[in-house]
Amino acid sequence: MTGGSAGGGAGGGMVGTRGPGETQLEVDRRKIREKLTRLKARLRDVERTRSIQRQRRLEVPYPTVALVGYTNSGKSTLMNALTEADVEAADRPFSTLDPTIRRLRLANKMNIMLVDTVGFIHRLPHMLIEAFKATLEEVRTASLLLHVVDASSPLASDRMKIVDGVLEEIGAGAAPRIMVMNKIDLMHDGMRPHVDHEAVAISARTGDGLEDLLAAVARFFATSREEVSVTLEATRGDLVAMARRDGQVLSEEYEDGRVAMRALVSAAVAGRLRKAALT
Repeated sequence: MTGGSAGGGAGGGMVGTRGPGETQLEVDRRKIREKLTRLKARLRDVERTRSIQRQRRLEVPYPTVALVGYTNSGKSTLMNALTEADVEAADRPFSTLDPTIRRLRLANKMNIMLVDTVGFIHRLPHMLIEAFKATLEEVRTASLLLHVVDASSPLASDRMKIVDGVLEEIGAGAAPRIMVMNKIDLMHDGMRPHVDHEAVAISARTGDGLEDLLAAVARFFATSREEVSVTLEATRGDLVAMARRDGQVLSEEYEDGRVAMRALVSAAVAGRLRKAALT
């Protein structure tokens, strides 16, 4: 009597083939379970890496801008274009699992942390939803979202709704955002998808519209700056330098081992300055 089904080896089948008694449907289900197990393991590694990154970033409290969007909308290409981050840009789901974070200096001299995230997809498997919620924590805590849309896709409007739904599900539905209509170099005559938020048309591949996008981001953060007046120990040159990098130092006077400083900075840096201020 022969052992196993076609393609199976004597003792349980070779990897990727049918074992004794397995139907093709069972083989397919097993392969899916194995892929999901590997993906969940990668997500656990991402969680550990991101925790370390977040702790380091607390030492440089710049506001965070997160790129979100449906898979293959061009987020990683945009990240590369803005920061030369060399992020993998692939036409497949989950090509960006580990959020890539890079500093970006705007024209108004303000620094932000730009974060690339995993591409959203329709009907994410339930067993992965919680894991992706953890991975997308950068989205929940971001000061601003750039919702990147493949404007050349006939499914653009539907995919925008899917992304909005995922944002609601992970607790980021009310986060401020700028719509980024990407891939305009591939668009033909016809109507562009309707958007309710401020939108900027760009091509991350050719660079068209990137200056307009950066200007829109700068305008958003210009309203969030605040003026702070503090007196610090003169040895806290690190905080003075942080204020210069983040915004604008309006005055700086040294006397008796102290520095009295007035600066226009982001809320995060203002909080750091006030915390270190002498009473």
